[in-house]
Amino acid sequence: MGLRDELLKAIWHAFTALDVDKSGKVSKSQLKVLSHNLCTVMKIPHDPVALEEHFRDDDEGPVSNQGYMPYLNRFILDKVQDNFDRMDFNRMCWTLCARKNLNRNHLLISDDDAFKIWCIFNFLSEDKYPLVMVAEEIEYFLRKLTDTMGGSWIEEKFEEYKLQLSSKHQCLIVWEMIELVGMGHFSKGMDRQTLSMGINEVFQELILDVLKQGYMMKKGHRRKNWTERWFLLKPSVISYYASEDLTEKKGDILLDGNCCVESLPDKEGKKCLFYVKCSDKSFEISASDKKKKQEWIQAIQTCITLLKVGRPAPHHEARQKRRELRQKQQAEQEELELRMRELQTANENKQRELEAMRKKLEEAAANATEEERRRLQTQNELQDLYRVEMEKEKMVRQQMEEQVAQKSSELEQYLQRVRELESMYHRLEEALEDERQARQDEETVRKLQASLLEEEASKRAELEQIHLYQQQTISQTQAEKQELERERLAKESALESAMQQLQQLEADRQGALEQYEEVMKKLADAANNTKSWKDKVTHHEGLIRLIQPGPKHPQKITNWGPAAFTEAELSLREKDWQVKKNRPATPQ
Repeated sequence: MGLRDELLKAIWHAFTALDVDKSGKVSKSQLKVLSHNLCTVMKIPHDPVALEEHFRDDDEGPVSNQGYMPYLNRFILDKVQDNFDRMDFNRMCWTLCARKNLNRNHLLISDDDAFKIWCIFNFLSEDKYPLVMVAEEIEYFLRKLTDTMGGSWIEEKFEEYKLQLSSKHQCLIVWEMIELVGMGHFSKGMDRQTLSMGINEVFQELILDVLKQGYMMKKGHRRKNWTERWFLLKPSVISYYASEDLTEKKGDILLDGNCCVESLPDKEGKKCLFYVKCSDKSFEISASDKKKKQEWIQAIQTCITLLKVGRPAPHHEARQKRRELRQKQQAEQEELELRMRELQTANENKQRELEAMRKKLEEAAANATEEERRRLQTQNELQDLYRVEMEKEKMVRQQMEEQVAQKSSELEQYLQRVRELESMYHRLEEALEDERQARQDEETVRKLQASLLEEEASKRAELEQIHLYQQQTISQTQAEKQELERERLAKESALESAMQQLQQLEADRQGALEQYEEVMKKLADAANNTKSWKDKVTHHEGLIRLIQPGPKHPQKITNWGPAAFTEAELSLREKDWQVKKNRPATPQ
């Protein structure tokens, strides 16, 4: 986050506080006061006429945030330099917005602590307006605050709180954040002083870039004496003060990429020594114990490495990584939702295709049923026609049989008459001719009967062919139906495969979240190993050595008393004094 973005967040709070009726607009008189205060705090020459000239086309009515931004960019932010006190700037913006929005009832923290939470909120909030802090940054801040106070983080309690945040889109505005910390929802069992010190330590780390602080012994450059100092480590400087109240600053150790920090062996009665070597001078420092010594060496070496590669402070880099990870997760989520929508659209298209196919199958089945009904109707009609023809043939046959019977009777009568009329020869020949004619008619009837039988056989064969064609058509329709069913099953299998791929993507995302939680857990474990400044032990200056029996020969008396030094120690002190006497004095 650049200087302009950092300043805009605080100015946004001040502008919003001046918007009393929440219309998004502020009167020009109030903007004049705000602009004058901003220029004063940021050491920018203020032009009182510029605001009027900038809005001379809009003489009446208030000015919106969008309308004030061009003036703010041109006449203030474009001229700002990093030569002003940011805390004064933040205090001014805080004073404007806290007067209207801060509810001090039931708060366990002071106004100064609320201001520090306000600054931390601006640091951790998203770069979008209106400013909010997402659940991940809320958890990061509360975890760090709990670790600083020496408490234990309760994951289940925060998860319950996240469920309550779901109605607010899992984010908080600054005043809700101050109320959450100030009412002690996540610091129960802690007194007000512990909570205040925890907020102050988190504020110093995140806002003031204090990476480490504590008491250590420093060796002087002129008198070579060891003095206890309160050291404050920032990314580019180590400042040391007379005490932890930071009222009397004793000096700075400027760090750059060419500096180095190394451990020293114990000497002159001092333990846990290390020195910081800069381009112009070196500084010898003594920590209280080996653990503190290693922590300080590692912290200073980290700052030197970051300066060498040009990277920001660890908490700035961690915040940027969290934001990039959130953006990546959001992009993956959007991509996943897009793929889900595409799959859903494809599924709907497949469903529509299947529905169209089903309708076509139903229409084909209906057509086949209708065709079958027509065929059956035609067959029934043909059978009825054949039955009628058979009835007609039967009637014709009966008529022919009746005629044959009648002819036979007539022939009998004729023969009777021939027998009776034997005398009539010509009639007998006629009767014989009639008999031959009757036989010929009988043969014709038999031929007609044979032709009818043949026609019946042909009709039966035609009906069998029609029935066979009907069976083939039904078989073909069933084969097409089975083919459509196989296509539907294949498409359902493809859809199921796509759903499995989606589940795999979800599992991968869950694995990434678990890795991220593991990294956050390691970070919390590392933070737990760092003790609070209040636990650091102040060691008194002086040499401690064991009392041993002195020699039996006469002892020398010094201003330290009799037997204060052995002969060897006195000789070493005389040599050291001669060396210091002959060495030219260097300013501290």
